[in-house]
Formats: sequence, C-alpha cells, structure tokens
Amino acid sequence: MSAASTQRAPDVSSSEGVAADELKQFIERIERLNEEADAIKGDIKEVFAELKGRGFDVKAVRSILRIRKQDHSERQEQEAILELYMQALGMAV
Repeated sequence: MSAASTQRAPDVSSSEGVAADELKQFIERIERLNEEADAIKGDIKEVFAELKGRGFDVKAVRSILRIRKQDHSERQEQEAILELYMQALGMAV
C-alpha cells in the first residue's frame, strides 16, 4: 500500500470537537438559507401567477428579466447576431 492510500481524513468528531461544531454550524446555516430560498421561490411563483392573472404574458416578462440581467454591450452583440441570422433566413422584419 502506498502512503497516500493509508492516510485518512482527520477525525472531527472526537479530538477536534471544535471542527465538528464548526461543520455543524455551516450545515445548519446552509439549511436555513435553502429554506429561505424555497420561500423566495414560492413568492416569485405567486408574483408570476398574479402577473398572468392581470393579463400579462409571462413568457415575455421572463424574456425581459433575462435581458435586463445582461450587460448592455453583450445584449447589443446578441441582438446583432440574431438580426444577421434572421436576415440570412429571409425573416428580417
């Protein structure tokens, strides 16, 4: 056996109890954040349902949200490529 295969991970449960406590805190923190994220996702879903109920096109709104996240120059480049491809296919507006 090589030296690498005989090495084990440190025992964090006994001699390094502080590390085990720290690990537990990280895990609990991640769990809380996941719960908060789930709640926020639910809130967003409700907003989209309300948006749809008011007659707005959800697909269009999602596109707008995606576009607003993009850098302005990145968006311009993407629009130029799209326009070029549409012209090549005879789909120009």
